[in-house]
Amino acid sequence: MHCQHLLFDPARIPSPCFVLDENQLSANAAVLNSVQERTGAKILLALKGYAAWGTFPLLSRFKGHGPLWGACASSVDEARLAREEFGGEVHAFAAGWNRREMAELLTLTDHIVFNSTAQWREFAPAIAMWNKGRCPDRQIQCGLRINPEHSEGAVEIYNPCAPGSRLGIRRKHFDPTAMTGISGLHFHTLCEQGADALERTLAAVESHFGQWLPQCRWINMGGGHHITKPGYDLDLLCRLLTQWRDRYQAQIYLEPGEAVALDAGWLVATVLDVIEADMPIAILDIGIPCHMPDVIEMPYRPRVRYEHDGAAVLAGEAGQKAWTCRLAGKSCLAGDVAGEYSFDAPLKPGQRLVFEDMAIYSMVKTTTFNGLRLPSIGICGPDAAGDMYFRMLREFGYANFKNRLS
Repeated sequence: MHCQHLLFDPARIPSPCFVLDENQLSANAAVLNSVQERTGAKILLALKGYAAWGTFPLLSRFKGHGPLWGACASSVDEARLAREEFGGEVHAFAAGWNRREMAELLTLTDHIVFNSTAQWREFAPAIAMWNKGRCPDRQIQCGLRINPEHSEGAVEIYNPCAPGSRLGIRRKHFDPTAMTGISGLHFHTLCEQGADALERTLAAVESHFGQWLPQCRWINMGGGHHITKPGYDLDLLCRLLTQWRDRYQAQIYLEPGEAVALDAGWLVATVLDVIEADMPIAILDIGIPCHMPDVIEMPYRPRVRYEHDGAAVLAGEAGQKAWTCRLAGKSCLAGDVAGEYSFDAPLKPGQRLVFEDMAIYSMVKTTTFNGLRLPSIGICGPDAAGDMYFRMLREFGYANFKNRLS
């Protein structure tokens, strides 16, 4: 584990703190770039999954030395962050836009994708007016999000093609006359899944919308591609992207979030107390709903490391190691619980725990519920001498809580 000797050092790392791994971010970017080079596809960072802009120079070819072509936004503020801090292409999609948002999006974006024919027709005149007189390569391109009605077994809350989903236009509601002025189609079915799931999705898209794909200048295959996960079938992915590029003579886009920052960050926490209830419960200096909300929403069980005999070791399943306890947060929510874990010895106040793979989604979803302060944000990586450094990027205080309200 990169930087592991830093994470348990209270003198170097504050608690709680998100610690980003420069080495892993760069390694992930290299894998993504290999896909781009093999296929000609353009990969965008999905800001909904990872938006730590202090690390964008590691990822962006326009604001640093990274490989990515731009970012995709789900809101005006994400679009502005992409324009200011990431550079390159800025793509935007939301389930709905209002006029105020559209007026601002026109100044920020290169692609705008609409969730319905009605929204496209409402804003098409404003976009046409904006594009009038502008250079052809600087005009805003517009797309429609389609729903191929093909699910890949994702958790329901994260399944964009679940029954009743509001995301994308189904085939029975698709109006071919709306394609006038549309330059591309967008679809998204995956959530942390492999190339085999994409292959099945592409078959469904062709089955439902194949007759309109040849009209596309670009095709956006959305996010959820677990490209940087060990064992991911890169050859199959590249074969699929190349086939669609050649078949439809279209620019292919992917917009992963988790693949960009997978395993590239941790949340460092500290044990405050250990109490006895129906089982031992370790109270931490974090709040699970505040700082790791996906543990409750998804739900999932994050990996936890702790220091034992001078090494960073993984906590086990309940009952697997000598001592089992429940890890819980400090908020007033009764369900503020991360799960049950086992350790080589009982935890003690002051002991550090490290939650793995916390760069994606957790950081962008943090809240100040109960007035709990947001974790600090830092980064670790090799210095010129090859030693690992830690650098603080951001600390939060009372003003961040107060300024959310009035």
